[in-house]
Amino acid sequence: MKQLEIKNLSAAELQAKLVQLKKTYSDIKIAHAISPIENPLQIRSLRRSVARIATEISKRELL
Repeated sequence: MKQLEIKNLSAAELQAKLVQLKKTYSDIKIAHAISPIENPLQIRSLRRSVARIATEISKRELL
């Protein structure tokens, strides 16, 4: 997700998206450990999306 898309989401939507992305990330990591996935860059993309959303959530809590 792009940063602009993340900023436009509400706090509840961010929490839901974070849970969804973390689950997807863990599923892909497990699948990749068993047998290599076609696009390993997908793992990096998901990890960074999780970090972006977590950062936005913590930024909003500080304000």
